[in-house]
Amino acid sequence: MNKQQLASKIWESANKMRSKIEANEYKDYILGFMFYKFLSNKEVMTLKSMGLSNEDIKSDVNEENGRLKSVLQEKNGYFISYSNLFSTWIEMRNDFNISNVRDALSAFSRLINNTHKKVYDGIFKTLETGLSKLGDTSDSQTKAVKDLIYLIDDIPMDNNQDYDILGFIYEYLISNFAANAGKKAGEFYTPHEVSLLMSEIIAEHLKDRKQIEIYDPTSGSGSLLINIGKTASKYIKEENKIKYFAQELKQNTYNLTRMNLVMRGIIPDNIYTRNGDTLEDDWPYFDEKQAYQPLFVDAVVSNPPYSQNWDSTDKEADARFKEYGLAPKSKADYAFLLHDLYHLKSDGIMTIVLPHGVLFRGGEEGEIRKNLIEHNNIDIIIGLPANIFFGTGIPTIIMILRKDRENTDTLIIDASKGFIKEGKNNKLRSSDIKKIVDTVIDRQSIEKFSKVVTREEIRNNDYNLNIPRYVDSSEEIEKYDIYSIMNGGIPSEELIKFDEYFKVFPNLKDELFKKVNDSYYELNVDDLHEFIFNHNDIKNYQNIYKEQFENFDEYLNDELIKNMDLVDISEEETKIANALFNRIENLPLANKYTSYQILDDIWNDISGDLEIIITEGIEACNKIDPIMEVKKKGNKETEVQVGVKGRIIPLELVIDYKLSNLKDNITEKENKLFEIESRISEIFDSLTEEEKLEIDSALTDDNDAFIPKEIVKKAKEFLKNELMEGSIEKKVIEVNNLYDEQKKLNKQVKDGNEAIEIEAQKEIENLTYEEICELLNQKWIEPIIKGIDKQINDIISDFSKQIEKLSNKYNQTLVDIDEEIKESKKQLSEMINELTGSEFDMKGLEDFKSLLNGD
Repeated sequence: MNKQQLASKIWESANKMRSKIEANEYKDYILGFMFYKFLSNKEVMTLKSMGLSNEDIKSDVNEENGRLKSVLQEKNGYFISYSNLFSTWIEMRNDFNISNVRDALSAFSRLINNTHKKVYDGIFKTLETGLSKLGDTSDSQTKAVKDLIYLIDDIPMDNNQDYDILGFIYEYLISNFAANAGKKAGEFYTPHEVSLLMSEIIAEHLKDRKQIEIYDPTSGSGSLLINIGKTASKYIKEENKIKYFAQELKQNTYNLTRMNLVMRGIIPDNIYTRNGDTLEDDWPYFDEKQAYQPLFVDAVVSNPPYSQNWDSTDKEADARFKEYGLAPKSKADYAFLLHDLYHLKSDGIMTIVLPHGVLFRGGEEGEIRKNLIEHNNIDIIIGLPANIFFGTGIPTIIMILRKDRENTDTLIIDASKGFIKEGKNNKLRSSDIKKIVDTVIDRQSIEKFSKVVTREEIRNNDYNLNIPRYVDSSEEIEKYDIYSIMNGGIPSEELIKFDEYFKVFPNLKDELFKKVNDSYYELNVDDLHEFIFNHNDIKNYQNIYKEQFENFDEYLNDELIKNMDLVDISEEETKIANALFNRIENLPLANKYTSYQILDDIWNDISGDLEIIITEGIEACNKIDPIMEVKKKGNKETEVQVGVKGRIIPLELVIDYKLSNLKDNITEKENKLFEIESRISEIFDSLTEEEKLEIDSALTDDNDAFIPKEIVKKAKEFLKNELMEGSIEKKVIEVNNLYDEQKKLNKQVKDGNEAIEIEAQKEIENLTYEEICELLNQKWIEPIIKGIDKQINDIISDFSKQIEKLSNKYNQTLVDIDEEIKESKKQLSEMINELTGSEFDMKGLEDFKSLLNGD
């Protein structure tokens, strides 16, 4: 199930429950039941791995079987009897009752292994206490829960999805139902792209460590920790070498953190979580002997609630704050930052999302900022696009700090302009993330994007870190040359911005423009676009570009298809991206991040397919899956099959590759249908309004429109009298015949599509290995190659459009406009002279003429 399908199901279910519970509470129910299903499925998998059959599970998995209970508690940390399994609830159908859930959750709490209490104890408390809100009676509660568990039964829980399912649902529900409630509660889910950016920066810093500890003091859904762990695991190959520490104030969200960590396959021994106020109650860590061990970790990551109130009373001596100062009571942003910094190891790294105001606000915050600069802690500042977080449109930044740094400068990045619009929010693209991470790694100063700023410069700015003071990413103000406005011509100064193009196309400028004088040019060609695209310099550049990517399709084929069962999916995209960058490195004008986006746009499909092939074997390419949709039948909703799809190979590709003759036949009929529709429209357009009403009243409104027999009969009788060509009777007969033909063709197209789908299924099931490889090439590799080929045309087309825009800017001078105005006045005056009217009309017209002439 992809994100769109999952979102659709959640939306439908949530709407049904709106009358029962607050929208922002719905997530607690769906996520709680999802986690219970996960634990149930995990237990069943454990039992089957021990050799138990379904019948054994049904008869033996109960509390009376003490030996089996102990084994499961030892292996998984909990025990669920057969009668309490999620799958048993589904099988019960009409016998299911709300009491089954209450009994199961109570039993789960009672049967947690002592060694796993810290992970599972109280994890279903929010769900347990909320069941009574689902209705006034047991029956209404039962119906609400039954609808939910049937929904959840369809949600995949196998960890094979390319997204964080719990995190996605949390984000989706916050954004669609609970934006206001979430804002009040300060619970903003960190968008996956921001989380990924922070993770890549942290993972790069920690890449040489064999094991790491990471900490999020405001963990929310746990998505930040999960993403860091996933990204860091690219470098740490040994399993279970990452420890996760999380603290969260709200109990229901704290429970979500634990659920998410467990569901992502993190072993309980590596999960350390606390439900508490991070600022009021710092992490008390005790070892087995109850000796206090302060928590210092390799990385801290957080997205705390923005500018909230906090109690700073008696905290002057707190080890977290005493070196730097106390944040103001009305804005806890720096309190969270200093808390994070304190818990770093000396060689650790932290990333924190904060509102933009922390960079320049004065008072206590200005003093803390000064101390952080003088202690050499602020390493990097990244300005994010506005409106990137659900529930708030305020500008935000990521600040990266370290305890011990050798360099004393600060890298400031303005990434606020790189995003794509998605609904109401802005979203970082993969190419935006890649560019930011590369800039961080290489510590580059890039015009209008980033600058390495010395500590001295920051001191000179009175420790104000507002990004525009250091990086000006604003669009250039459009300037107009007064001489060109009056006399025409393109100022040479405005051609300077094209110097990078003219270096690559050395002869183009002299042939494209002619000099008017030392400071001005004019366009020297009629068809600008044709001239540019056909110029030798452009063609040479295109050839060089193509040479750089010669055989790149073969490289991709070797990487992805020849060795598809051996591909390391976690590293392959980076490997291909590096090969792409090596080819584009020496190509001026080409943007490597545009190329990277071309690769990333198709990568989700490629990686998803590879994962299936590695798991199921190449035979998965011969498999067909049903397409299911939920449809209403009466008052009931049933999932019905509406079609089929290839598990990996799309039917459309197989049809084009193997059944093109059948497709051409259908296309021919579809074209004929289009001609018929056009002809019917043409006939109706030729009718008078009265004729239209006469025929319209005779036609039905559905797709099988026809003209009643009596009308046709009447028309034919008229035709016996050899009426004129184009008469309404002839048109009636023609339209009737066209509708007959349309009906036949519609049936033929429908039958043909059904037949071609059946044939495509057979073809997929019988594809040879060579044919599979060819079709995978079409699905995976051709889109990349086409995207790369398109990039060169886009570069030249964009250049041509910019030249055209500049030329048009001065194409019409003020002198030309003045002449046009004079001519218009003259023509208007002549027209006025031809008018007649009363004495006062003529006097008014004379006055108007005087006004036109400026008298």
